Amino acid sequence: MTSQPEIKLSVRNLVEFMLRCGNIDSQFISNASALEGTRAHQKVQKDNQDKGYTPEVSLKYCFAYEGFSFRIEGRADGIIAGTTGIIVDEIKSTNRPLESIDADYSETHWAQAKCYAFIYAIQNELPEISVQLTYFQLDSDEIKQFLKVFSQAELTTFFYELIDQYLVWARLTSDWVAKRNAAIRALDFPFVSYRRGQRELAVAVYKTIAEQQKLFVQAPTGIGKTMSTLFPAIKSMAEGHTGKIFYLTAKTIVREVAEEAFAKMAEQGLAFKSVTLTAKDKICFQTETICDPDHCQYARGHFDRVNGAILDLLEQEHRLTRPLIEDYAHKHQVCPFEFSLDLTLWCDCVICDYNYVFDPRVYLKRFFIDNGGDYTFLIDEAHNLVDRARSMFSAELYKKPFLELRRLFKDTDPGIAKALGKLNTHMIGLRKLAETSQHYRQPEAPKDFLPLLLTFINLAEAWLVKNEGNDSHEQLLELYFNALTFMRTADFYDDRFLTYVENGNGDTKIKLFCLDPSHLLGEAIKRGRAAIFFSATLSPLDYFAEILGGDPDSYKISLPSPFDVKNRELLIADTISTTFRNREKTYPVIADRIKTVLAQQPGNYLVYFPSYKYMNAVFEIFSTSYPEVITIRQAPEMNEDDRELFLAQFRPVPGAAPAGMLGFAVLGGIFSEGVDLKHEGLIGAIIVGVGLPQICFERDIIRDYFNAKNHAGYEYSYLYPGMNKVLQAAGRVIRTETDRGVIVLIDERFSSPSYRQLFPREWFPHRRIRNTAELEKALQDFWAIAEPQN
Repeated sequence: MTSQPEIKLSVRNLVEFMLRCGNIDSQFISNASALEGTRAHQKVQKDNQDKGYTPEVSLKYCFAYEGFSFRIEGRADGIIAGTTGIIVDEIKSTNRPLESIDADYSETHWAQAKCYAFIYAIQNELPEISVQLTYFQLDSDEIKQFLKVFSQAELTTFFYELIDQYLVWARLTSDWVAKRNAAIRALDFPFVSYRRGQRELAVAVYKTIAEQQKLFVQAPTGIGKTMSTLFPAIKSMAEGHTGKIFYLTAKTIVREVAEEAFAKMAEQGLAFKSVTLTAKDKICFQTETICDPDHCQYARGHFDRVNGAILDLLEQEHRLTRPLIEDYAHKHQVCPFEFSLDLTLWCDCVICDYNYVFDPRVYLKRFFIDNGGDYTFLIDEAHNLVDRARSMFSAELYKKPFLELRRLFKDTDPGIAKALGKLNTHMIGLRKLAETSQHYRQPEAPKDFLPLLLTFINLAEAWLVKNEGNDSHEQLLELYFNALTFMRTADFYDDRFLTYVENGNGDTKIKLFCLDPSHLLGEAIKRGRAAIFFSATLSPLDYFAEILGGDPDSYKISLPSPFDVKNRELLIADTISTTFRNREKTYPVIADRIKTVLAQQPGNYLVYFPSYKYMNAVFEIFSTSYPEVITIRQAPEMNEDDRELFLAQFRPVPGAAPAGMLGFAVLGGIFSEGVDLKHEGLIGAIIVGVGLPQICFERDIIRDYFNAKNHAGYEYSYLYPGMNKVLQAAGRVIRTETDRGVIVLIDERFSSPSYRQLFPREWFPHRRIRNTAELEKALQDFWAIAEPQN
């Protein structure tokens, strides 16, 4: 066993990283690798099977060089044992006309094949070997081949020149890992002491990673979930239990909390590289996100400069946040988004949205093309992943674009127009099926529809390659990608899916709807070694463990709140019904209860409603009846700036007397979770209703699916998601050990057994309130205690 640092590389990654050059170009690139690439490979391989052709030959070369133990792996498309010697065949599928491809078309194609040839020649002691590039034209099934003969000595020189170029990166990695691991071993927990439950969580996370397991954690606000998961994950890295951490979130604000945790540990001496990924449209320097060298100076020559930019940043910085990435991207004139993606290869932790790991359309293939990577997934606010996963694994298409594009292409491309016409006709048939109830559903995938869609995809792909800049290009491109997503979704369609057709808003929709994301999430988790799902509202744990891809061996823990229950007053007004048929008559009653709460203690409050309609109705009555109260309400379409302006009204102004602010918001919206208004920023939350999702066709078919599966359809589709919204909203009030506040729940259902069994332990004890007088008395008793209880 060698003590030399080990470097593991695929041939493809080595070649593409060291030899890339030129521009980022948004010209349409064929997605044939997904739908047609395999067919191309198999056809070439099958046509040559009687000519000594061995397909898909795995190759691995291990060697010591310049103080490193290298392991280079790859798979040659074919090895041909011919009468004149051995040929290594590299197959590339393309939509480009073959006459536009010559022997010098791609340096990286030759380099990849030459690396395979080198490994094969060395291992089989061949003095010379041939390398063949086979280009397969997808429209015509024609091939074009180029053959070159290389001596083993030539290939050896080429291979080691490539490795020599890589040595600077190998040394950078090796030196960094030694420095990082030493710093990790010396790192102590960055706070003076553990909070209640924090050590237990940290130990459970470390054990889960060491055992390559899954852990589901309900950890109430205040435990310090971010530090309690990151610290043991980092410690496990120095012990060899994991090679990279992915910290996954649904919201930008949560990513910032992770960045703050790394900054805190850096103050204690931690040397650790983290990178935060930002969506392309947000980090792009241009007004329009068009990755074209004629449009964007950062796309022009990006690959000529990006390796230098990476090296510069890695040598200077550790915590690679968005502003830092933008600074270095400006300095080196590279695309900030592509730059950030490359940085993930060299960082110890990647802080990013769920979709970079779970979404089959956009996940980071540089890490997850194969399962079993040396990765740990830390999934924050994991309750959000249920509906996000359903969306990621579903796909839909509308009839109207088929008809509009058919008219557009009728005279310019009859082939595409005909394909679109057949799709439109099929959609008309589906529309008729859904005419009676506006919906039609079936358990099977739409088998008659898929071949029509594939024909369109192939024709559109060929047209898009040849017609860049055409007026119709963007419109066809959008439909092409939607169709491609639909086909890919159909590839993993099973009994956890349902196909439905819906008529509405003057159009017809067909959707492949993922009812149960547990299997596909479980498969995605296999891309790493360990996964920790955590949230303040992961209740009931058994439900979340099942729906998020857990298995019978997964660990589950529920931790108590670290805050003293005497610092909060939980009141349940259970004589008011907020069901849909009773809402209108509750408007003045709710307004009165809100004013009663405010009258007992001035300060900042948020009131949460199950819908905008309910919220607006009560807001109008309240603001008219009590014009002296300063109010603000959530709007349906609020961007990040709007959100910050809203929250700024609750943050105290230094030197100014607190005026008190009453905010109206919706349950499950942007102000019901991820909002951290500490101390006097928020002293109370009034929650109207039990948060049930709006009754709709999709919720009903989820209910029907789980009724058949486990007789818990209503719970899985309505009760648990609704109560999760309530728990999140209530969690906005007590954020620190010294905060004091009130939570008022208004709905008769909160006293029913089905809801009480979902109350977290920190909600006990609580008081039931029957009228205004009891509400006044309970609040006066609570606020009369002047000093916080710790």
